[in-house]
Amino acid sequence: MKRLIFSLFLMAMPWAMQAQVIKADAKIEQKIEKTLSKMTLDEKIGQMAELNIDVVQDRSVRDRFQLSEALLDTVIGKYKVGSILNVPNGEAIPRQEWQEIITAIQKKSMKEIGIPCVYGVDQIHGTTYTDGGTLFPQGNNMGASFNRQLVREGSRISAYESKAASIPWVYAPVVDLGREPRWSRMWENFGEDAYLNAEMGRESVLGFQGDDPNHIDKWHVAACMKHFMGYGVPTSGKDRTPSNISVQDMREKHFAPFLEAVRNGALTVMVNSQSNNGMPLHANYEYLTQWLKLDLGWDGMIVTDWADIVNLWSRDHIAKSKKDAIRIAINAGIDMSMDPYSWDFCTLLKELVVEGQGPISRIDVAVRRVLRLKYRKGLFDTPYYNYKDFPLFGSEEHAAKALDAAREAIVLLKNQNNVLPIKSKKILVTGPNANSMRCLNGGWTSTWQGKNSDKHYPERNTILEAMQLKYGNDNIVYEPGVTYNDAGDWWQENEPQIGKAVEAARGVDVIVAVVGENSYCETPGNLDDLSLSLNQRNLVKALAETGKPIVLVLNEGRPRLISDIEPLCAAVVDAILPGNYGGDALADLLSGDANFSAKLPFSYPRHQAALTKYDYKPCEQVETMSGAYNYNAVVSVQWAFGYGLSYTTFEYSNLRVDRPQFTANDVLTFTVDVRNSGSVAGREPVLLFASDLVASLTPDNRRLRAFEKTPLLQPGETTTMSLRLKGSDLAFVGYDGHWVLEAGDFRIQTGTEVLTVTCTADRRWEEPNK
Repeated sequence: MKRLIFSLFLMAMPWAMQAQVIKADAKIEQKIEKTLSKMTLDEKIGQMAELNIDVVQDRSVRDRFQLSEALLDTVIGKYKVGSILNVPNGEAIPRQEWQEIITAIQKKSMKEIGIPCVYGVDQIHGTTYTDGGTLFPQGNNMGASFNRQLVREGSRISAYESKAASIPWVYAPVVDLGREPRWSRMWENFGEDAYLNAEMGRESVLGFQGDDPNHIDKWHVAACMKHFMGYGVPTSGKDRTPSNISVQDMREKHFAPFLEAVRNGALTVMVNSQSNNGMPLHANYEYLTQWLKLDLGWDGMIVTDWADIVNLWSRDHIAKSKKDAIRIAINAGIDMSMDPYSWDFCTLLKELVVEGQGPISRIDVAVRRVLRLKYRKGLFDTPYYNYKDFPLFGSEEHAAKALDAAREAIVLLKNQNNVLPIKSKKILVTGPNANSMRCLNGGWTSTWQGKNSDKHYPERNTILEAMQLKYGNDNIVYEPGVTYNDAGDWWQENEPQIGKAVEAARGVDVIVAVVGENSYCETPGNLDDLSLSLNQRNLVKALAETGKPIVLVLNEGRPRLISDIEPLCAAVVDAILPGNYGGDALADLLSGDANFSAKLPFSYPRHQAALTKYDYKPCEQVETMSGAYNYNAVVSVQWAFGYGLSYTTFEYSNLRVDRPQFTANDVLTFTVDVRNSGSVAGREPVLLFASDLVASLTPDNRRLRAFEKTPLLQPGETTTMSLRLKGSDLAFVGYDGHWVLEAGDFRIQTGTEVLTVTCTADRRWEEPNK
């Protein structure tokens, strides 16, 4: 109890008394205090509530979405609710309708409360819930590009097009580490590595918000980092099920992307829906308040995920009632509750305050954070916009950027006998993913599960349509062989027609088999078998019997196992979820009009029971242990993290470092020469890995510590790449939970080049973050 009271006191301290990651604006802070001083308890509590847009829908109007004046009176007039989320009727609408709806909500909010609403929407790969907007590749693809600028630019365009619909707040980027390939949200983040997610997450935040988090301008939105934290490694592999993450891994890996984003101005954070080591994240004071708020002096806002305060009671059984769950979550550090269908949050929280179980000081701290977000967003001055002021919405300029991103985000994994690029040949295009915009985009596209993408984007090209445009209709034969049952669950397939595909293959030169998964999102995407579906594997096996070379295109949200069919294919391309322009990008790449330059942002598994990550521990790779206890432990993956081919080759040479001996305070600059040794122009992601050779805790096999992407290199051209690394970046979290850098040797590798650097002095950090 003493700890809680003291912490609540700290949280209520004036902003100027804390070290801060975002330097507060004194004028904004004065406005917050002035507004807060005039607010009633009902108004304060209402600002902490977020409801789904359907709650205020007029259900008597059937042919379109219509706001109910009576329900607006209840939600905003009576309960003073400060935030609304989601897309009307669960499906994308034109920006004109967005403007009409949000304008009405804002006018009501300003009239009744004098405080604008902050409207939030999931926009994780472009303008996903606004018809006509620009869609980019999903997060895994953007991670595969290893191109920071692509990520920043994609988020900037998404912000611009969100504001064209008067949407001021987006629930992105996703920086959960994709370290569990069975997980149904694997595709939303930037990959399995902490550093990669931290770098790309930071770029996304800067793209969404601009360079000044205190003053978000007309063209930008507030970002929401999610999901804090450790969401990507459920022990069962199923969404919203528990994880068991050590203090070391939580601090060193899962916290890293959030730390980097917050240090670069991220204004809001959404919380992980599951529990870790038995403690639901929504009830975890240590993580929400101590790590994120107090340790960093972060003055941003924490919002729950969907109904997750309720889940503390109904699912996790750590609260005896919803009211008790609210008490636990608010005292743990939650500032806004995404309830999302009931305003009884307001009634119950008020009861807690009156009863003394919810200190008014804690309420005031939360409301300050909500108001701060709204003032920083400029919502008090401009609560809504005119869509006509955003002429680049859905423009060719934005489309070109999305196409460039897709070209750089598709990975070539195999190219036997240079079967690619395909030139002037008769091609069979087959497989269930070949003619589907739904499959190209994945979830969070037009609808939650991505089901209606083909209806919303008829002008965009599926892989089949892009191949027909590229090679001509006369050179393309289409026979899917296997199709999805789009009226059923995402995984259901119709009765296969493999024989038809085999017959069609007899008259072609090469087969492009596009296989993978239909779209899904969150818990509905859970599975029990990571293997590619039996029908699809049988399709590939039957086509292989024809003797025609097969180009296997994987279009999937997670790496489905294909070890039995990979040897039958001459080439393998992992398209992942490349978005609306993925079909065009793939056609450019398969034809050689563009060159592959992506690398896997995750480890692609070979076996069901061998889901290893690239940063495994040394004991996971032991060839033999002789004697009475004879065993082997061998890391066996289909393709490794960072693997990816090109139509050209690159030679690495002359790796050097300016400080072969270093301490924690030094900055090491590595340089390496990269030469295009092939015959095609291309780009190469240069990845720098470090291995701690001896440490007081068993070190990871290796860790990605820096990366840069070369400019376009012509055949024979050489560039010198520079990669900077702080000495402190080589520290790890010790057994006692403190950061430590120990004297000793580190093996550095990039490409084929290797050298050793030596730390000359130990350093232990008493503070929680380096």
